[in-house]
Amino acid sequence: MLYVVLFFLIFSLYLYVLLGGADYGAGIVELFSSEENQKITKKTIYRVMGPVWEANHIWIIILIVILWIAFPGYYNILVVYLHIPITIVLLGVTLRGVAFVFRHYDAIIDNSQKLYDAMFKVSSFITPIFLGMVFGGLISGNIIIEDDVTNLSFYEAFLKPWLNVFSLLIGLFFAALCAFLSSVLLIGEADSGKEQIYIRKSAIATIVVFITGLVTFIYGYATGKEFVMSFIQDPFSVIAVILSALLLAPLWITIKRGNKVWSRFFAGLQVFLILLAALISHFPNILITKTSSVSLLEGVAPQSVIQSLGVALLVGGLIILPGLFHLLKSFKMIKILERD
Repeated sequence: MLYVVLFFLIFSLYLYVLLGGADYGAGIVELFSSEENQKITKKTIYRVMGPVWEANHIWIIILIVILWIAFPGYYNILVVYLHIPITIVLLGVTLRGVAFVFRHYDAIIDNSQKLYDAMFKVSSFITPIFLGMVFGGLISGNIIIEDDVTNLSFYEAFLKPWLNVFSLLIGLFFAALCAFLSSVLLIGEADSGKEQIYIRKSAIATIVVFITGLVTFIYGYATGKEFVMSFIQDPFSVIAVILSALLLAPLWITIKRGNKVWSRFFAGLQVFLILLAALISHFPNILITKTSSVSLLEGVAPQSVIQSLGVALLVGGLIILPGLFHLLKSFKMIKILERD
């Protein structure tokens, strides 16, 4: 049953990066658009995201609950040493949600709308950066695990693990990936004649993803980051990255043709390969501390807890997944069953 729990953990992570990432990316696309295009994007975002934006965050809730129940040792390290960026992420999600609702449904139209617009766009950009920095904190090798954290300075214990160049580069990479996913999604949702806006955005986002990814990799290699070194030495990670790069060709062909189905399929597959490459080289030791690597499976919950959680996830999956599919299909977020 442990494999069932691990499957749902990784599955939830993937869906949050894919759906939540596209969600954040919509605000990033709007932020880096001209005033005229911002109005177009804002209108499109409400039509596309309005019915489903809350559902996108269910996956991070499931992810956190699984870590909390099944892997308490790992969860404890995460929330103790990285509580600052996690808190900023929670604030960002909250501010973004408030702004998203009030800039559309506020009964009084006044200058407060400008504040809501700014809150939505800035929090859409900042939140994925700090999400990426949380992951960077896990793999940067700066966490110092102590039974008594008072033995460490505040900076050593709670700032240095994530407040560094490597983590920031990962955060920028994830933000660029979010913008890329949203741009591809919005191509198929744009009004007739407006598709070129998001095709151009997709091109720019792809370039930024490539540059930030390359710079992150080079910096990690130059500074001897263990995660990067393991990545290079793992043939499966290298193959996954190569396949992801090769998919750029068919992706761009489908984007230029305005193919809604295949452009989303290739974008989703690229995200899967990127996640696979990042996780497979060091799994299950996806926490790298100052002195060693910590396995996700260290301090795992008792078998009875894993058994109960696995059953709950299977039953919940049978209920949630069909309902989510119906929700996305009802609001035309899924194009697979439609003619292109």
